[in-house]
Amino acid sequence: MDFKRNGVLVLEDGTIYRGYSFGSLKTVVGEAVFNTSMTGYQEILTDPSYYQQIVAMTASQIGNYGVNSEDVESASPKVQGFVVKESSALYSSWRSEKSLPNYLKENGIPGLHGIDTRALTKRLRSAGAMKCCLSTEGIQPLDALKLAQRWEGLEGIDYVKEVTPGLSYQWDTDGKDSRPFALEGTELSKTTQKRTPFRVAAYDFGAKLSIFRKLRQHGFHVHVFPAEAPPEAIREIKPDALFLSNGPGDPAAISYAHKSVCNLIQDYPTFGICLGHQIITHALGAKTFKLKFGHRGGNQPVKNLENGQVSITSQNHGFASTQDELEKYGAIVTEINMNDGTVEGLRHKDLPLFSVQYHPEASPGPSDAEHLFEQFYNLVSEVQG
Repeated sequence: MDFKRNGVLVLEDGTIYRGYSFGSLKTVVGEAVFNTSMTGYQEILTDPSYYQQIVAMTASQIGNYGVNSEDVESASPKVQGFVVKESSALYSSWRSEKSLPNYLKENGIPGLHGIDTRALTKRLRSAGAMKCCLSTEGIQPLDALKLAQRWEGLEGIDYVKEVTPGLSYQWDTDGKDSRPFALEGTELSKTTQKRTPFRVAAYDFGAKLSIFRKLRQHGFHVHVFPAEAPPEAIREIKPDALFLSNGPGDPAAISYAHKSVCNLIQDYPTFGICLGHQIITHALGAKTFKLKFGHRGGNQPVKNLENGQVSITSQNHGFASTQDELEKYGAIVTEINMNDGTVEGLRHKDLPLFSVQYHPEASPGPSDAEHLFEQFYNLVSEVQG
């Protein structure tokens, strides 16, 4: 960790934040966003939905429980850069294997600490998510500003191709990696009870591993497919259901996914989350739009319009679905965000299909929405008889 204020974060509007470098010595560009989670920084770092984004944590101290090899959501960090108020000088946990600064350095991710993250968050809330440049190499702010302004941004760009797997594969066929965590001698989760298994074809648009783990725990054999897999490849394995994962970037830019999903939802019960929810939106004929600063964190309140229940959810997205168009194309909006009223869930009037804008596996976050995996299993049971 460097104790000289040699790092800089420059937003595209010229706002400058100086800090201390940790992690890798590097200069990167991306979209500046903030996450309001109190814990779970390792899951956030490795979430593919953050591809091409520079993430600032609003919690005041990050890194105090270190990093381990089990809590990753993908093979390596996917963020462009990491910004915190204070990088903990000490870390302590019986599960920790290394420090956060060392983890970032090993994976080529630059970080800044000593930044006034409250001021940064207020700036992004008022002006919206912005292009930015983060450098730990001592470059001049004016040079960083030019780099930020030249970056192409997220809108209209397909970043799913950068994080989706190259080939299809079966996830955790023996169930070893999907066992619920439990202390020795305690009873495992009820979701491990034997039940009729269903085969689900899961489109991986940038999925977190916890999502596949939850599907496996709730009775599904998961066959993962790349984002560009054609409908014929899905039909070939004769699945019982279709799942659409989270992922990065602009949902409007991946028209190939819209076409495939439009074809498949006619024949298979379907569950989509986050980007998967947005792809369903486009597949039905509706559109998405970019939010001012997005929803990112483990404390997003969502209201179910059909039963009045409020859940606290884990979210990570910068785009949302257009409500009026969804209703025009046969969808029923089932949930809304209580902060800004945007669409958080839908189901179809005629098709066995539902989706949510948040992350029900909650990694990190609360477990309020885990029932959705059970709801998916029940829907498939009903359709498949």
